[in-house]
Amino acid sequence: MASLKFPVFLFLSSLFLHASLAEIICENLPNDVCAFSIASSGKRCLLETAVGKDGKVEYQCRTSEVVVERMAEYIETDECVGACGADRNSVGISSDALLDSQFTAKLCSPACFQKCPNIVDLYFNLAAGEGVFLPDLCKAQRSNPRRSMVELIASSGAAPGPVSSQATASVEAPAPAPM
Repeated sequence: MASLKFPVFLFLSSLFLHASLAEIICENLPNDVCAFSIASSGKRCLLETAVGKDGKVEYQCRTSEVVVERMAEYIETDECVGACGADRNSVGISSDALLDSQFTAKLCSPACFQKCPNIVDLYFNLAAGEGVFLPDLCKAQRSNPRRSMVELIASSGAAPGPVSSQATASVEAPAPAPM
């Protein structure tokens, strides 16, 4: 009997080892877990649309070129997706979500900001691309929920707005130098 237990143990061990060595490839993930996942390569997965052979729009999980520094082989939990106000069915990813005060409130909540490093890292980088430091955005959101990211960007000087025609019209041309 003991001689039978050892081969069974080895077989089961090999199954667990094989399961733990399985790679995450974005293109092989089901669409409902694609967004906010990270492939074994360390690149983020994102949901995209494509037109199928029959002309219908289909969703596909694709590997992006965005590399996550300290994380790989990760599928975000439904708890974090919910706590952060994220949407797994959103196509692509953009900093536009940071303009939504309800989304920002959830992203900056302790349930998300302290417990969901993958989503926070993603939006940290998106905010940085807009010239905004995410902790500053969260601080502003907590102290004045109506203050938008647009105001924070403007106050950081990262993205100056266009000069109005009224402002330029009121500026007088310098007088010619006396001869």
